[in-house]
Amino acid sequence: MNKDQIEIKPLTIDDADAFKALRLHAIQDAPASFWPTYEEEARLAVEDVRNRIRPTENQVVFGAFSGTALIGITGLRRESLEKITHNATLWGVFVEPEWRRSGVARMLLEAAVAHARETQVLQIRLFVHTENPRAQQLYRSVGFIPYGIEQRAIRVGDRFYDEEHMMLRLDE
Repeated sequence: MNKDQIEIKPLTIDDADAFKALRLHAIQDAPASFWPTYEEEARLAVEDVRNRIRPTENQVVFGAFSGTALIGITGLRRESLEKITHNATLWGVFVEPEWRRSGVARMLLEAAVAHARETQVLQIRLFVHTENPRAQQLYRSVGFIPYGIEQRAIRVGDRFYDEEHMMLRLDE
């Protein structure tokens, strides 16, 4: 796995099928790390998926490609209301298991942060499963700081999971 062969770029509507397949794999791989269930994600119509990944002034989804294969994703959604337009939320970070620890997740985060800076976002927030220390460490290494824990944020079956809320200030 050579990260020099990885290309990070915004997804387009042409990537909808690959995005949906990777999201479904992500939910199977880590069901407590994603809000939708596998069934909810699987039911999404192609047009809904295209709208989710279509770049706009308030959203972008970055993909990590090894050749033509989509191996990682992350989304950045900026708030549209004037008083909170300085905020964006990082969501849906996932890298195929065989590419983990290769730097792909960091590359995706760096692309999202660079895009946020270019669009005058002043802070990025995210929510990370508290039982995912590798993700928490990655976010801290990029400069995210914790600001709270939401207890019982996600329920998978009969089990509840907490989420750590983190933020990165871009104007400091």
